[in-house]
Amino acid sequence: MAQSVGIKDVARVAGVSVGTVSNVINRPDTVAAETRARVLSAIDRLGYVRSESARQLRAGRSRIMGLLVLDMGNPFFVDVARGAERAARAAGLGVMVCNSAQNASEEADYLSLFAEQRVRGVLLTPADATGRNIEAFRRHGIPFVLVDRVAEGTTECSVSVDDVAGGALAVRHLVDAGHRSFAYVSGPPGLNQVRDRRTGALNALAEAGISPQALRELPTERLDVAAGRDAGARLLGLADRPTAVFCANDLLALGVLQAMYAAGVGVPDDLAIVGYDDIEFAAAAAVPLTSVRQPAVTMGALAAELLLEETETGTTGSAPHEHRRVVLRPELVVRRSSLSAR
Repeated sequence: MAQSVGIKDVARVAGVSVGTVSNVINRPDTVAAETRARVLSAIDRLGYVRSESARQLRAGRSRIMGLLVLDMGNPFFVDVARGAERAARAAGLGVMVCNSAQNASEEADYLSLFAEQRVRGVLLTPADATGRNIEAFRRHGIPFVLVDRVAEGTTECSVSVDDVAGGALAVRHLVDAGHRSFAYVSGPPGLNQVRDRRTGALNALAEAGISPQALRELPTERLDVAAGRDAGARLLGLADRPTAVFCANDLLALGVLQAMYAAGVGVPDDLAIVGYDDIEFAAAAAVPLTSVRQPAVTMGALAAELLLEETETGTTGSAPHEHRRVVLRPELVVRRSSLSAR
């Protein structure tokens, strides 16, 4: 097995001191051109790659930002990661992306990993409804920003979408289309997003003078297509089936759509469906899906920028950081899945 090449090997081949090699790497303008060329030639010949982790450890400042999301199988979080990566890259940082799989135990493990790696900061969509994981992580003193979740206190920043408004947009659209009986395929009840979207749905019914009993909730353990298919099967088994369904995300909605197609139930004529997130697959579905759009790329980028701003606090010339809660507005994108004539 080949041994790794170190800075001492470069110094030996170039005939200079270790300090000179370090200056060529970190402060090249302080080294004479001839010496610099000799050191660079030795680096090239030996294939030397500096140990970034060692350099960061000495400097006490990492160039890695952590990102922990609920489900990397969900294109919404892929877009969040894309936005965060763009902002981080512009600042010369990389992003370590991890997936909690909506599991509080896995979330705790990844937060411990981030602490061990001494990352610059963390972007986090919490899976643990109790908040214990966040409290434990806070003790490490590593800055973090909540993504797709509103910060309840003033000790951290957050970037989210107004999910109450989003839920209202979805159900108001269905009410305006003439529907009077509804189902909400909601996902895990411990998630704030799920609860807020339900609140918005109920608000829209109240505005229209419709009883909250007109909305039947079908909770699921996960927010994926398989859970949506299962909810669709339960929906088909209802004696008095609703005419419209609002789903807590697009993956659930696509699963419900699959279940309806398999059972020969027409969408939107027999059942109107509205999803949430407006992932790329929504427009490409067999029946293009009406959805509440969240600006996922923008959310990721803004969260990363807030984190970078916070981690620059205290450096030369930087302004004091103030924690902020950024709440973006959702947008309803109407497609065929909800356009039945009633």
